[in-house]
Amino acid sequence: MRQELKDIEKEMSDALAALKDRFKTLRTGRANLGMLDGILVSAYGAEVPINQVANLAVPDPTLIVATPWDPKMAVEIERAVRKSDLGLNPQSDGKVVRIPVPSLTEERRKDLAKKAHHMAEESRVEIRRYRHEGNDRIKKLFKDHKISEDDERRGLEESQKLTDKKIKEVDDLLKAKEQEILAV
Repeated sequence: MRQELKDIEKEMSDALAALKDRFKTLRTGRANLGMLDGILVSAYGAEVPINQVANLAVPDPTLIVATPWDPKMAVEIERAVRKSDLGLNPQSDGKVVRIPVPSLTEERRKDLAKKAHHMAEESRVEIRRYRHEGNDRIKKLFKDHKISEDDERRGLEESQKLTDKKIKEVDDLLKAKEQEILAV
């Protein structure tokens, strides 16, 4: 049963890590390279992450600079950033792509906060699903007479405690991200 609880905790921790990664892609008022993580660039017949075709840098809080390793890729990088739902307007001089990050309007901040809430809710649902699957495994152990009824009860209680702890972590992450987004 200990292994079942470890598996549940690992799955829940993975869901939390995935949420942190998704939060990085949400735009705040400041430039950060995590914003570009989801952008795929068409390069040599394949879709590859932007960081595999260019060197990315943040010289100041309102600008991201992408220096492609192959200057021909500048046009593709510019197209990919423009196509993304980040609302960025890159400019290319043929060698370097400059991506200015404008400050957010109040309406856009509220939209991003809603998107963050949606992402957090998806993570909560995922965590609860892992709890349910883990509980089923624990109940099966009891049904197969591999653990006692007391062990089953303790396992289910421990599973619920893990769930509550991870959902609180999701709520804390959401609160921090929301403050970051809504800060002017």
